[in-house]
Amino acid sequence: QVQLVESGGGLVQPGGSLRLSCAASGRTFSSLTMGWFRQAPGKEREFVGVSSWRSGNTRYMDSVKGRFTISRDNAKNTVYLQMNSLKPEDTAVYYCAARLGSYVSTSLNEYDSWGQGTQVTVSS
Repeated sequence: QVQLVESGGGLVQPGGSLRLSCAASGRTFSSLTMGWFRQAPGKEREFVGVSSWRSGNTRYMDSVKGRFTISRDNAKNTVYLQMNSLKPEDTAVYYCAARLGSYVSTSLNEYDSWGQGTQVTVSS
């Protein structure tokens, strides 16, 4: 089992930036594929992006391509979600998730471990 702890959420104005962090423990971090998901009020949890160290593959949902970037620091067992040019529609609770293996899945059902979530609010 992997333990995940997110941080870095908050309130930001439209056009602003935030960087979310997700610290992992309990497994060899480099063996994990790390995903980011979000859930807005009244909506289903949705895929945002995913990164696999072993395959080198990264995927993003269409609406965040060019604005969001996933990076990871294996020495710190931490994955980051850099969010730029934020829009009000990006407002949601953001979750990181982990799965073993190198497949960059976009399906939340394929992730075994989840963090507690961090609130991101984009508003003027």
